[in-house]
Amino acid sequence: MADATTTDGSFPDIAGLRYEHAREELIAIVAKLEAGQAPLEDSMHLWRRGEALAAHCATWLDGAQAEIEQATRPQAAAQAARPAGEVHADDAVFDDDDA
Repeated sequence: MADATTTDGSFPDIAGLRYEHAREELIAIVAKLEAGQAPLEDSMHLWRRGEALAAHCATWLDGAQAEIEQATRPQAAAQAARPAGEVHADDAVFDDDDA
């Protein structure tokens, strides 16, 4: 196979792949395996690479989910902690008489 594989069966090139590229390659591997036309040794190599690509994609997705949760959590927690109708300094309420 053309993919670079280390002696322990890992694929160091996968670490640098963007999510979309890794996903597209994984889809192609699944299609090859489902076709059942590859020799056993090649199929096993494809399977291992597919597993590594799937783990890489999961890492990307987990990271994206954590970023979204981090970005939305402080705002949601602050709003939920506020009693209804209470005015805070950060609400930027201005009185027309102060101008």
